[in-house]
Amino acid sequence: MATIQLLQVSPEELTQLIKEGLKPEIESLFKEHLTSSHQHKEFLTRKETAKFFDVSLVCIHDWCNKNILIPYKVGNRTYFKYSDLLESLLSSNKRA
Repeated sequence: MATIQLLQVSPEELTQLIKEGLKPEIESLFKEHLTSSHQHKEFLTRKETAKFFDVSLVCIHDWCNKNILIPYKVGNRTYFKYSDLLESLLSSNKRA
Protein backbone atom coordinates (compact mmCIF):
# COMPACT_ATOMS: atom_id res chain seq x y z
CA MET A 1 0.00 0.00 0.00
CA ALA A 2 1.33 3.44 -0.94
CA THR A 3 1.91 6.04 1.72
CA ILE A 4 0.84 9.63 1.29
CA GLN A 5 3.30 12.29 2.35
CA LEU A 6 2.36 15.90 2.86
CA LEU A 7 5.06 18.52 2.53
CA GLN A 8 4.85 22.17 3.37
CA VAL A 9 5.84 23.98 0.19
CA SER A 10 5.22 27.59 -0.70
CA PRO A 11 3.34 28.29 -3.95
CA GLU A 12 6.53 29.74 -5.46
CA GLU A 13 8.52 26.60 -4.59
CA LEU A 14 5.77 24.39 -5.99
CA THR A 15 5.72 26.41 -9.21
CA GLN A 16 9.50 26.09 -9.51
CA LEU A 17 9.39 22.33 -8.88
CA ILE A 18 6.74 21.87 -11.55
CA LYS A 19 8.74 23.98 -14.05
CA GLU A 20 11.91 21.99 -13.35
CA GLY A 21 10.04 18.73 -13.86
CA LEU A 22 8.27 19.75 -17.05
CA LYS A 23 11.07 21.67 -18.77
CA PRO A 24 13.11 18.61 -19.90
CA GLU A 25 9.95 16.88 -21.11
CA ILE A 26 8.79 19.89 -23.12
CA GLU A 27 12.24 20.41 -24.64
CA SER A 28 12.49 16.75 -25.64
CA LEU A 29 9.04 16.91 -27.25
CA PHE A 30 10.03 20.00 -29.25
CA LYS A 31 13.31 18.41 -30.35
CA GLU A 32 11.43 15.27 -31.35
CA HIS A 33 8.93 17.39 -33.23
CA LEU A 34 11.74 19.22 -35.05
CA THR A 35 13.36 15.97 -36.15
CA SER A 36 10.12 14.12 -36.89
CA SER A 37 9.51 12.74 -40.33
CA HIS A 38 6.40 14.90 -40.77
CA GLN A 39 6.86 17.28 -43.64
CA HIS A 40 5.57 20.73 -42.74
CA LYS A 41 5.25 23.67 -45.00
CA GLU A 42 8.47 25.62 -44.79
CA PHE A 43 6.63 28.95 -44.73
CA LEU A 44 3.28 29.77 -43.12
CA THR A 45 0.98 32.69 -43.86
CA ARG A 46 -0.14 35.12 -41.17
CA LYS A 47 -3.42 33.25 -40.84
CA GLU A 48 -1.71 29.85 -40.54
CA THR A 49 0.72 31.32 -37.99
CA ALA A 50 -2.16 32.70 -35.93
CA LYS A 51 -3.80 29.28 -36.01
CA PHE A 52 -0.50 27.61 -35.06
CA PHE A 53 -0.21 29.79 -31.93
CA ASP A 54 -4.00 29.94 -31.40
CA VAL A 55 -3.95 33.74 -31.28
CA SER A 56 -5.46 36.56 -33.34
CA LEU A 57 -3.90 38.26 -36.36
CA VAL A 58 -3.55 41.40 -34.23
CA CYS A 59 -1.38 39.45 -31.79
CA ILE A 60 0.80 38.21 -34.66
CA HIS A 61 1.18 41.83 -35.83
CA ASP A 62 2.18 42.93 -32.30
CA TRP A 63 4.70 40.09 -32.01
CA CYS A 64 6.28 41.21 -35.30
CA ASN A 65 6.55 44.79 -34.00
CA LYS A 66 8.16 43.49 -30.77
CA ASN A 67 10.59 41.31 -32.80
CA ILE A 68 9.23 38.13 -31.24
CA LEU A 69 8.48 36.78 -34.72
CA ILE A 70 10.47 37.42 -37.88
CA PRO A 71 8.25 38.11 -40.90
CA TYR A 72 9.37 37.44 -44.47
CA LYS A 73 7.73 39.72 -47.04
CA VAL A 74 7.08 38.78 -50.65
CA GLY A 75 5.30 41.64 -52.35
CA ASN A 76 2.40 42.49 -50.11
CA ARG A 77 2.28 39.03 -48.52
CA THR A 78 3.78 38.10 -45.17
CA TYR A 79 5.19 34.67 -44.37
CA PHE A 80 6.84 33.07 -41.35
CA LYS A 81 9.37 30.24 -41.33
CA TYR A 82 8.04 27.17 -39.54
CA SER A 83 11.43 26.52 -37.93
CA ASP A 84 11.54 30.12 -36.64
CA LEU A 85 8.13 29.63 -35.03
CA LEU A 86 9.30 26.51 -33.21
CA GLU A 87 12.47 28.26 -32.07
CA SER A 88 10.47 31.20 -30.76
CA LEU A 89 8.42 28.74 -28.70
CA LEU A 90 11.58 27.19 -27.28
CA SER A 91 13.17 30.53 -26.47
CA SER A 92 9.99 31.84 -24.82
CA ASN A 93 9.87 28.64 -22.76
CA LYS A 94 13.42 29.24 -21.50
CA ARG A 95 12.49 32.77 -20.41
CA ALA A 96 9.49 31.54 -18.39
